[in-house]
Amino acid sequence: MPMNRMMRIVSIALVALALAAPATAQRRGDQYRAYEAHQSGRVLSLREIEDRILPRMRGSTYLGPEFDGGVYRLKFMRSGSVIWVDVDARTGAVIGRSGY
Repeated sequence: MPMNRMMRIVSIALVALALAAPATAQRRGDQYRAYEAHQSGRVLSLREIEDRILPRMRGSTYLGPEFDGGVYRLKFMRSGSVIWVDVDARTGAVIGRSGY
């Protein structure tokens, strides 16, 4: 393989990695903030929250969580409707529901 072609391939790969890094960091944002808050003892872990809430949502499909500061927002689907359950991350108490 000629050296110019090799350099072009390496350059393209480096640019692709540089562009992908911010997107990866953004995707990890919620998870990392939740992890840091749990490690510092400020909030319950997502697993603890899910263990409390999922049994209450029988008949629903759990679609996943979001984390915003001190609130976990759990997303469910039931009979074609989306249901959001907001949970205080410090206490595990349900503080809101929407989309019945």
